[in-house]
Amino acid sequence: MGRPRADLTNLTMQQPSLRSLVPAPDRRQGTTDAPPPLSWNERTAVGLRYLMLTAVLVAAVGAGGWWLSWPLLTSTVGPTAYVFATHPHSETARFRNAVIGHGVAIGIGIAALGVFGLLKAPSVSALGAPTPRQIGAAAVAVGVTVFALELLGSHHAPAAATTVLVSTGLAKPGAPLIGLVVGLAVVVVLGPLCGHWPFAREEAAREQVVIAPAKNK
Repeated sequence: MGRPRADLTNLTMQQPSLRSLVPAPDRRQGTTDAPPPLSWNERTAVGLRYLMLTAVLVAAVGAGGWWLSWPLLTSTVGPTAYVFATHPHSETARFRNAVIGHGVAIGIGIAALGVFGLLKAPSVSALGAPTPRQIGAAAVAVGVTVFALELLGSHHAPAAATTVLVSTGLAKPGAPLIGLVVGLAVVVVLGPLCGHWPFAREEAAREQVVIAPAKNK
C-alpha cells in the first residue's frame, strides 16, 4: 500500500506548476487556494506583456520574410504566437505539441488535397469562394487532424488553422507551403522563451491560476 503513494508523489512533483510562480496564500486570514483576482493595474500590465510578446514573435517572422523576400507571415502564425505568449505553461504551448501539431496538420492537409483532387486546383483566394471539394477537403483535414493529435497526445489548437490553409490551397505545396513552414519554425523556436520574460510574469501566472479554478466550478 505504501509503494503506490510514493510513485504518485514522484509523478506529481515532476509536473510543472503555475503555482510555483505565485505567492502562497495566507491561511491565517481565511483565504483559499485560489489567489485573488487581478487588479486593473495588474491586468493592464499582463495585457502589455501579451501585447509585446505576440508583437515580437510576429515581427520576427515578418522581418525574416522581408529579409528573405519570402511570404513567411501566414494566418497560422498569429494563433501560434498567441498560445505561446498567453498560455506558456499549458499543454498546447509545449514545444513537442507545436512541432507534432503543425507537422501532422501539414501532412493531413496535403493528403486532403490529393484525395479531393485539388493539388493543381486554384486556391480559395484565387477563386473568390470555396468549391464543394475545397469545403470537403478543409472539413476532413481539420477533423482528421484533431483526431490524430488526440491519439498522439499532442493537442495544439493553431494546427487546425494550418491544415485549413494547406487543404484550401492557400499554402499549397511549393513556395507558399515552404513560407508557412519557415514562419512557423521561427515562432515555435522563439515561442517557448515567452514564459521566461520577467515583465509581469508573476501576475500572468496568477491570472492563469485564478482562471483554472473558475472553469472547474
